[in-house]
Amino acid sequence: MCGIVGLYSKSEPFAQELGRHLAAMLVEMAQRGPDSAGVAVYREPVGAGRAKVSLRGEDGIDGEELAAALDAGIGLEEIRTYGETLALATVEAEPAAAEAWIGAELPELQILGAGREIEIYKDAVQPAEFIARYEIDSVGGGHALGHTRMATESRVTAAGSHPFSTGRDLCLVHNGSLSNHNRLRAELAREGVVFRTENDSEVAAGYLTRRIEAGETLEQALASCLEDLDGFYTFAVGTADGFAVLRDPIACKPAVMAETDEWVAMASEYRALATLPGAAEAEVWEPEPGVVYSWGGKSA
Repeated sequence: MCGIVGLYSKSEPFAQELGRHLAAMLVEMAQRGPDSAGVAVYREPVGAGRAKVSLRGEDGIDGEELAAALDAGIGLEEIRTYGETLALATVEAEPAAAEAWIGAELPELQILGAGREIEIYKDAVQPAEFIARYEIDSVGGGHALGHTRMATESRVTAAGSHPFSTGRDLCLVHNGSLSNHNRLRAELAREGVVFRTENDSEVAAGYLTRRIEAGETLEQALASCLEDLDGFYTFAVGTADGFAVLRDPIACKPAVMAETDEWVAMASEYRALATLPGAAEAEVWEPEPGVVYSWGGKSA
C-alpha cells in the first residue's frame, strides 16, 4: 500500500516553511510505505528559454562531469547534486529541448521531470532517511506532493518510485492500482507519450499529459479519468499552477483533506494533516468519490 500527501501554500510565510511541513507529513505516512519515498516541489520558476531538469544516475553521477557536459551542450545556469545519484540542473534551453538533448547525449541518466518550476526527488529508502539525504525539510515553495510506498506487486527501485512526471511541470502520485494500464500504455505510446518505467501510475500521468496537450484543463483531464481508467485510485496531481485530487467512483483507498487560511492539504490518513499548524481548527472533509478538487494560483 502507499501513502500520498499534497500541500498547497496560501501565504508567503507558510510557503517559506513548505518543506518542513511536507517532511512531517511524509514521516507520518512511513508505516503505509517504508520502501521508497519521493516528492515533487514547485518553487522558484525560471523564465523563457530556461528549464529545470531533475536527473538520476543509477550508476552514479559525477557532478563536475555532468556540469561540463550540460554547459557545453545546452548551457548550464546552475546545478545541485545530492549524494551520488541525483542532480537538479537549470539549463539554458526550453524544457522539451533540454529533455531531447539529454536523452540523446546522456542516455545513462533518467530524466525524472522537466519544466519551469518542478523539482523531483525520489529514492528507494525509508522516508526519514530520504528527507535527511535530500534536505527536504529545508525547501520552500508554492506547493508539493509526496509519496511513500510499500512494495506489494513489484521490485522496489528508485526509478519505479513516485512521483511520475510525463509532461512539463506535471506530476502525479497515486495510491491504488489500474487494471487497464497495459492497453492505455500502448495507445498513448502510439500518440507520442514517452514512458520510462513499467509502473501503472506513470501511465495515469501520461494519460493526463496527453489530455492536457489536446486542450483540456487539468480538471477536465481528471474528469476524463473516470471514463477511461479502470481500477481503483486516489490521485494527487501537481502542475505549475497548483494541485488537484481525484478518487475513483468506488473510493476504496483512503483520503482526507483539510484547509485553513494558510494552507490546503490532503493525505491518505488524518495523522499526516495533524502535523500542520492550525490543524485542530481546519475545515476537514473526506473527498467524495468521482469528484475533482483543485486549487490554483501561486503563493510563492
